Amino acid sequence: MLAAFLRFEHQLTRLAMAIAIVMLVISVTLSFYQVLTRFVFNAPSTWTEVASRASMIWCVFMAAAATFRGGYMMAVEAIYKVVPTRFALWLETAIVLCCLLVLGVLIYFGILMTGRVSNQTMSGMNIPMSYAYAAIPTGSAFAIVAVLARIGAQLSGRESVGPDNSEVSLEVELQEMPQAQHDNPDSKTGTGRGGTRS
Repeated sequence: MLAAFLRFEHQLTRLAMAIAIVMLVISVTLSFYQVLTRFVFNAPSTWTEVASRASMIWCVFMAAAATFRGGYMMAVEAIYKVVPTRFALWLETAIVLCCLLVLGVLIYFGILMTGRVSNQTMSGMNIPMSYAYAAIPTGSAFAIVAVLARIGAQLSGRESVGPDNSEVSLEVELQEMPQAQHDNPDSKTGTGRGGTRS
């Protein structure tokens, strides 16, 4: 069951990341076009700035799913250094609950805001403003699936606990090295099983 959910989440997060990349390309292209028309042709476009802003909003919220899944959000790593290793999973669970609470609030109020601005159109474009606001609940829903997949993988032992690419894991390894050398005296003397130093 968990393996099927993780496979589903993997494909969902890949889709979210692909959308984020496309939106980033669109935003950069429109920004370049805006600069070109304003400073080169001296005839600034009336719609590219709004469209670029909406594309960037979609890019940020869709990329949040992959960021949550990989554990690349900003982390207070000092907490992981203070908390004993046996309580790290409890800490990670508490963090996940906080993330789910925030994402749930974003979905709720994002839907309300999307409906509230559905009768308004973007400046210079005959497109409902709700298309831009829809990125908030959509991206948050993708992120919730990613957060649940991450904690599920950690609880099942498929992934390590704690922020990825952090100094915490390095310090833990350095702290464990003397203990490992103490437990395995052969590593200190350079002798192996069935042999001695020549």
